[in-house]
Amino acid sequence: MPKENSPHSLDSTLTLRRVVRQQRIVEWLCAAPRPLTSPDLAQRLRVSVRTVERDLARLRESGIPIEAVSGAHGGSWLTSVADPRPVRLTVPEIAALIASLAALGPTETDSAASAMRALVDALTTH
Repeated sequence: MPKENSPHSLDSTLTLRRVVRQQRIVEWLCAAPRPLTSPDLAQRLRVSVRTVERDLARLRESGIPIEAVSGAHGGSWLTSVADPRPVRLTVPEIAALIASLAALGPTETDSAASAMRALVDALTTH
């Protein structure tokens, strides 16, 4: 088991912070009535603009439909969020998501807690 201050422990902590940041970025972009700028996101998250730019790049690389426009009225937004369609998952897919949320901390954010409840309900409710 890694020590609290070991490099492995620090890597895990940084990874979890990144996951939470990226989750919040996606949630804020979905809810925003206008594009959000990287400086605005950085201020909300209390990180550097460069960190936000890296997070946005990782999200795009993962397939999240984030568009960006530079300039005075620019910013980032999700291109398709109006009415998400229902998602059907297999038991192994549900298990993978539960394991991921458990690693993140199933109550780290309100939406993580809600997702965990929905996934567990899907396995236990008939």
